[in-house]
Amino acid sequence: MKTFVRAFFRTLRVVLGPFMLLKERLTHPTGVQRAPAAQNAVDLQCQSLALYQFSTCPFCIKVRQEMRSLSLPIDKRDAQHNSANREQLLQGSGATQVPCLKITEADGQTRWLRDSGAIVAYLRERFAVRPA
Repeated sequence: MKTFVRAFFRTLRVVLGPFMLLKERLTHPTGVQRAPAAQNAVDLQCQSLALYQFSTCPFCIKVRQEMRSLSLPIDKRDAQHNSANREQLLQGSGATQVPCLKITEADGQTRWLRDSGAIVAYLRERFAVRPA
């Protein structure tokens, strides 16, 4: 039964995946415009972040869209086809659930956010442009 369920969802992903990626590309949000100095500061902060994701995961697409709308150059790591990234995700977060945001703090501590809603809330809290 487990094999059948996996095969079903794998087939579903193969069939629907291209349509999901097309929708993501067509609904590409416009990123926020920051002053060059402000964007450089954001770019530096994003170097401590990495998103472990699958290309056709709807929750990963949601997070990537938010990253685009906030103009965040966060490193995206494919945990579906890259076994090294998948192993890093498993070792760090304890699961292979995606999307998962790896946050490396200034003191070297690492924490992992595994829920798309929590990731989006974190990104908005940390990087949203505040009205002047």
